[in-house]
Amino acid sequence: MRNKILKAKELGITIVIVALVGALLFTACAPSGSIETTKKVPIAWLAPLTGGAGPATQVAFQGFQDYIRYFNEEEGIPGITIQFLWRDTMTARDPAISGYAALMERNVVIMLISSVSDIRALWSRLETDQVPILNLAMDTNDLIDPPGWVFSVWPTSGEMIGPMLDHFMENWKEDRPPKLSLFILDGPYGWPAADDITPYAEKIGYEVLPIEVCPYIVIDASTQLIRIKANEADLVFLQQIVTEIGPVLRDAQRLELLDEIQFASTDSGMGDAVLQLAGGGAESLLCCSAMPWFDQTQIPGIKTFLDKQLEYHGKVVEDSTILMGWIYAALMCEVVKLAVEDVGYENIDGLTTRRVLESMDFDVDGIVRITFGPEDRRGVTKYAVYQIRGKQRVRVSDYREIPMIYD
Repeated sequence: MRNKILKAKELGITIVIVALVGALLFTACAPSGSIETTKKVPIAWLAPLTGGAGPATQVAFQGFQDYIRYFNEEEGIPGITIQFLWRDTMTARDPAISGYAALMERNVVIMLISSVSDIRALWSRLETDQVPILNLAMDTNDLIDPPGWVFSVWPTSGEMIGPMLDHFMENWKEDRPPKLSLFILDGPYGWPAADDITPYAEKIGYEVLPIEVCPYIVIDASTQLIRIKANEADLVFLQQIVTEIGPVLRDAQRLELLDEIQFASTDSGMGDAVLQLAGGGAESLLCCSAMPWFDQTQIPGIKTFLDKQLEYHGKVVEDSTILMGWIYAALMCEVVKLAVEDVGYENIDGLTTRRVLESMDFDVDGIVRITFGPEDRRGVTKYAVYQIRGKQRVRVSDYREIPMIYD
């Protein structure tokens, strides 16, 4: 009897699956009443949606998709749709290389790559493929031989730390040099920043302590934090992403370090996810950011973003990375729009989009201004310092130019 029941269930499941597949095929093949004539321009993102970097990228990915949807709904380019293609690199090099090749076969005209190591692996192909690449934070190697095919919305990972170091130094009250500890991700996101910022920190008067490192997923940071305490650090900069910043701050609170050491991070530390992971450990955290926070609804771009989040998802995720995704998509859509205006839909290619980028001066609806030049690959060069106060993000400095460590 048991076997008969199981067989009946299996038969029923099979019938349901066949019916669903048949329905999908019928829908896909059925005449729609009109032939699709919309012209499409493909753009792409090679994104680590899974693996160690996945938790941070997934949030930005939502913001990216949302802007593409908004742009197409508003007919940003009349008669033309932005087609968004992507591949998951799984935070690994081999899928990045194969994913890049697959996207290039789709004739994309501009691509976002969110890992410095992926760009390094693909470097030799960029000149051949001649499609401009946007990346999240420029590596100093990208500046060795400009003008290349890599553009960055932001400056190098080390340069963007500069305004926070300046701010802390300006408010330092003791007669001795402050001690700086760099606690970094053990990978291409962390090490270049440490290499870049150390000479600048020493130049403006910091004593730089031995570097501490952590993996993508932090379970317990006690060992590193105990060493940082023993070295009597005054300022700890966390060059990390969400999955490290939150647990490190949680452990810092548990070890009662928050009253004696100032912690700071990139704007990755400003999001709701870090506050949830860190608990009270995020209180007083300093963060560098080039973007306004979500409470500045007088900025047209912030208001549009909030309205679309509520419309598309019924809620707002307050996280700097989701706004970054929105900004990347806005820039790429603007590049396509200007390229179409320049050469027409039939002639748009990577050479055209690169030419557009090299003359770009784009105000993202008041959120941030992005400019490039024939020799300039940093899109944004002004940063401010924010602080977490009672779960609110409060700006505590004016916007200032980042130190140009590499020209």
